[in-house]
Amino acid sequence: MDLFSRSWTALRAAVAGLRDEDFAEPSGCAGWLVRDLVCHLVIDAQDVLITLVTPAGTEPTVDAVSYWKAGDRPPTGEDPLDALTVRLAAAYGDPRLLAFHLDDVGSAAGRAAELADRGARMSTQGEVLTAGDYLTAYVLEWTLHHLDLVAHLPDVAGPPAESLAHSRAALEKIAGAVFPASFTDTDALLVGTGRRAATGAEETALGGLAARLPFVLG
Repeated sequence: MDLFSRSWTALRAAVAGLRDEDFAEPSGCAGWLVRDLVCHLVIDAQDVLITLVTPAGTEPTVDAVSYWKAGDRPPTGEDPLDALTVRLAAAYGDPRLLAFHLDDVGSAAGRAAELADRGARMSTQGEVLTAGDYLTAYVLEWTLHHLDLVAHLPDVAGPPAESLAHSRAALEKIAGAVFPASFTDTDALLVGTGRRAATGAEETALGGLAARLPFVLG
């Protein structure tokens, strides 16, 4: 199983194991409850399905690293699309319906990824990239959102170690910076993307890099 499948399967399994009351807990995404994050994952799964059946006839314009654009303003949850996600999530009512929808669409996205020709060129968001690069880029997406899912749910399993290591390396390439060796992969991702503030000791270890944080991916 490649890293896309492993990270996506782990994230979906974590959602499947949630208790109903867990969906009302805050997530690691500003302004979103866990149910809102899960609804966003449904939309992500739809995007994967759409992209994998949207072939491009031109040369790639981005790869797995340059696919991501790093900004410096963390989301507030007030963006119109973010607000729409909240309304969609609330419309499900029963969190089991939301979990079922993710399992249904998410399983299809996983199967489509396994069947995809890694060298085929795909079009998404005005860019062209190979299916392999697209799926590799999504490992970072799944890993960060897995961390968001478990931010206030300490009893829920987090991302696989391989996904964390891969995503840290990807973030460092995107940012053109290396996080201190004293940072765990999880801490590098959380602090690096502004999901939590650095401690005093971490700021000292970061040195000049601290002034460049966060790297907000979009």
